[in-house]
Amino acid sequence: MLMRTDPFRELDRLTQQFLGNGASGTWSRPSAMPMDAYREGDEYVLALDLPGVDPEAIDIDVERNMLTVKAERRPLAKKDGTQVELSERPLGVFSRQVMLADTLDTEHIDADYDAGVLTVRIPIAERAKPRKISVGAGSGRKEIRG
Repeated sequence: MLMRTDPFRELDRLTQQFLGNGASGTWSRPSAMPMDAYREGDEYVLALDLPGVDPEAIDIDVERNMLTVKAERRPLAKKDGTQVELSERPLGVFSRQVMLADTLDTEHIDADYDAGVLTVRIPIAERAKPRKISVGAGSGRKEIRG
């Protein structure tokens, strides 16, 4: 149902992490978000990890067959005199693009955010579901004249 994502994206993420540049994403260079994709009955489901992201900061768009999910995690407001000892949680912009197959109904996508997981449900299009074709019997012999 989905086309595989760019295989070099993971390599780029690991390189950024190794070089110390992967701590935050920007609008021009967002960080990737982990995702699971599976079929459940007559729906295709995407589950994206976005812990600590405000639901108001999640943006989902569909243009033709390209689904784009963007989210932003901002730093928590700290009181005066707060001294940060350790900061490992990534902040900034996260983005994921998924090419959807023509067999999915992009007009009826549903999204839900719970416990840091964004779940996007895309119904399988009616035209893509298996169906029975009835076979009619012929009306008898026909004469061919030449």
